[in-house]
Amino acid sequence: MSLQTDPVNTIRMLLETKSTAKQITFKNLLLAFQTLQTDAFQVINEIKKRARPGDQDVTTDFIAVNDHEFQVKLAGDLLVFVLHTNIVTFQDDHPILQTGYMRQQQVNRYFGQIMIYNFMSDSVRFNRMNDPGYLLARLLINHEGRYVIEGDGPLAQFSQTVSEGSITELELTNLVKIALAMAIENDLVAPPFPQVRFITLHQKLEKTQELGAGQKIGFRMSYQNNLEG
Repeated sequence: MSLQTDPVNTIRMLLETKSTAKQITFKNLLLAFQTLQTDAFQVINEIKKRARPGDQDVTTDFIAVNDHEFQVKLAGDLLVFVLHTNIVTFQDDHPILQTGYMRQQQVNRYFGQIMIYNFMSDSVRFNRMNDPGYLLARLLINHEGRYVIEGDGPLAQFSQTVSEGSITELELTNLVKIALAMAIENDLVAPPFPQVRFITLHQKLEKTQELGAGQKIGFRMSYQNNLEG
């Protein structure tokens, strides 16, 4: 923009294009998040009807936190679904931006984000603040409802492409199911023995639950809860 350019016209143009596209994007994102929440609730109810675990402490649950977060407990795993209110874009050299669709119009590049994190449910239960969570998947949706899914495993195939059409309820349901399956299949791995050879007295007194914690998501045996009771 130069000093000869009228800033008001530039502002008007951006309000009519970029700002409008971002608002529509957020509305699409919010609708998708609400659908994910409904689908997750239904999937958990279906699992409860079908599953017959051999231990009463193998439980599943759906937890509505607020308009921008809900959680799914699946045995020892806790999946956290989070809607981010800010609209983002990719870096200019990202492969997604090199596609023909992205070059059609500038506003196609703005996306809203829904993140799916995997925590150990005991991390929340015992308030273990240093336990890590892992990003299982990131769903990005733009003003036309077209989407990108970034993730590992069965979701990796979607990471470098933009969908041909708007996201559907079936696709959202499948995303929930795949995320749940990925979480429960990802076992907890014990750290190497040398890493846990020494502890401080502070760790013993303040962080007993964290000692020897693995680096991946897994679950804690139900009999351990009985021993602590």
